[in-house]
Amino acid sequence: MTTARKVFLALLVLDTLSVVAVFNAVSLFRGLLGGGHLILLPLLAPLLAMVFAIYLIDGYRPRTDMLSLDYTSLHSIALLSAMVATLLTTFVLLPQGYELKSSRTVIALSFIVLIPFTLSYRRIVYQRVAERRGNRAIVFVGNDASCLDFRQECERMRSTQSVIFSVVGSAPSVAPAPESVDQLRPLSEVLDEVRAGKLSVEAIVQRESGRDLPLEISQKLVELYFRGVPTYTLELFHEVYWRKIPLYRLNQTWLFQEGFQMAREPVFQRLKRTVDIVLASVGLLLAAPLITLGALAHWLENGRPVFFKQNRIGKDNVPFPLLKLRTMRLGADSQSDPYTRPNDSRVTRVGRFLRATRIDEFPQLWNVLRGDMSLIGPRAEWDRLVVSYNREIPCYYFRHLVKPGITGWAQVNYPYGANIEDTRRKLEYDLYYIRHFSFVLDASIVLKTIHVMLFGKGR
Repeated sequence: MTTARKVFLALLVLDTLSVVAVFNAVSLFRGLLGGGHLILLPLLAPLLAMVFAIYLIDGYRPRTDMLSLDYTSLHSIALLSAMVATLLTTFVLLPQGYELKSSRTVIALSFIVLIPFTLSYRRIVYQRVAERRGNRAIVFVGNDASCLDFRQECERMRSTQSVIFSVVGSAPSVAPAPESVDQLRPLSEVLDEVRAGKLSVEAIVQRESGRDLPLEISQKLVELYFRGVPTYTLELFHEVYWRKIPLYRLNQTWLFQEGFQMAREPVFQRLKRTVDIVLASVGLLLAAPLITLGALAHWLENGRPVFFKQNRIGKDNVPFPLLKLRTMRLGADSQSDPYTRPNDSRVTRVGRFLRATRIDEFPQLWNVLRGDMSLIGPRAEWDRLVVSYNREIPCYYFRHLVKPGITGWAQVNYPYGANIEDTRRKLEYDLYYIRHFSFVLDASIVLKTIHVMLFGKGR
């Protein structure tokens, strides 16, 4: 059994025991238990809601940094969302006589107690896994240039995993690896150490497919793979570990590979559109007071107009007028710099707050109702910028095969893009979303978007 599977099962068991213990303890405290009776079957609803919410934020993946403040806040948001889902399920859908139906307080208090409780043992498990992983390395197989590229990508992704860079044949005289990483080594030598148990390996990553390797090396890799050593192509490693698609593999036939089923299937497109209409309608009603207050605040500071329209590129490269609350001085968008910079003088004081909390994007719900956008998808880019992106980034138009969204996988995983290199990086996440689209992934994006809004990470 792999480490990931063991961690998943261990945390699932701990979560189940925690729900049983906490809900019964709170019920006892509230005087709802007696005679040695335990609540068990009725806890299935809150347990499923909590497990699903934690799953959406990768709370069962051993590679998730559960010590970080970001994860702590995401975990809290996930459990509070599970609490709301449980309350709605309990008091709207479940019949009279359901044991928890009589006490909203028990449900609310139990979830509040579960937040620090479930976080505490996740941190312990993460530390144990990290200690073990610290002695295990990733073996990267490539040439001088690809080894250097992989090292730089690890630094960008803030990976703490040690890496052994290896090459087929003899190691070159110049090694690009930093001091904290082993020097370039012959692959056959590294594989022999792994087979002999002298080297503990987390994964083996190949820059190219095994067809380009000598037969002897391929046989060793196959043997290690069947002995339980994970072996990835570089593209698959990016998808599994970093949840993105590397651009170096892109060509005109990439879209014909496996995946994309849900993004292509008409029934799922219609279902997604139905969900968009329902949620955008409800969202506009709920957001109307915030939109009104934001518009009023901007009007008091800068006058009219309070709304801002700009041509953006949508699905199938069709332009549409995107609607937002104005956050810049009038005429600022006509200036030479198309990007918003940190402490940009064009952004008003009110606008800075609206951008940080993403309130300025709420009017885009109208674009969703019109059918120009979806709630979730790649960011809708300015038509002026798309012209240059199509010219400078191969296959950039792939992202226009789906509707743009108010929020998306790239938006919650990468900060605001302010240059062509940032655009390339965000495209990697957009392509992952297009390839792996699912309603589970959409739900994960929603939770992470709430985190961004609450902690003011917009620009």
